[in-house]
Amino acid sequence: MSSGWNASHVTPDGAAWLASAGTYPRSTLALWEERPDAPIVLPCGAVFDVVSAPSMFGRRMLDRLWDDGPGSGPVAEFRGRMLLFAAPGTAQRLPALLEWEEWGAHGRDGGETGRTGAVPPLLCHGTGDAVTIPAPTESTSSARSGCRWLVAPDTRQPWLPGPEVLLWAAVRAARSAVRISIFPPVGQGAKVYDVSRRR
Repeated sequence: MSSGWNASHVTPDGAAWLASAGTYPRSTLALWEERPDAPIVLPCGAVFDVVSAPSMFGRRMLDRLWDDGPGSGPVAEFRGRMLLFAAPGTAQRLPALLEWEEWGAHGRDGGETGRTGAVPPLLCHGTGDAVTIPAPTESTSSARSGCRWLVAPDTRQPWLPGPEVLLWAAVRAARSAVRISIFPPVGQGAKVYDVSRRR
């Protein structure tokens, strides 16, 4: 791979890891040698799975992973969605874990509808699926289209979160989005102090 790649983008080792997901890794690497700004479609399931979240919610998940958790694996942005690269098998297991967590938190009988703290539908891509990933180097057109790396792969064996780690991040991201008002309704006259910022 080209040694002129910027370290803030995919490294040659990271590109080799991504290419290993495809049927013809050498062809993928050759394409990127010629056109390092070309996005490509790669299959999921063998080398990585991908969990796709709405952009704002995905950002909150990423914040939780880096601020309070173990960090993330590679992360890309594509057409208003966050693509979180995960360990193979995550796409099969995560939906069941999310369903269980929401059941445990809210109950199936008489549960709330339209919960403000609910995890939005996450798209889980695993065996049999393929995703478009950003080019190894960012170009002006890829930046305009919203197809770019946020956490670029930089090694041949990147750490990839599993379903439990992503469940943890999703639930905490949902909970962080809920704002509880401790102010009384207008006209009650009670004196209330906001202690929500106190640690």
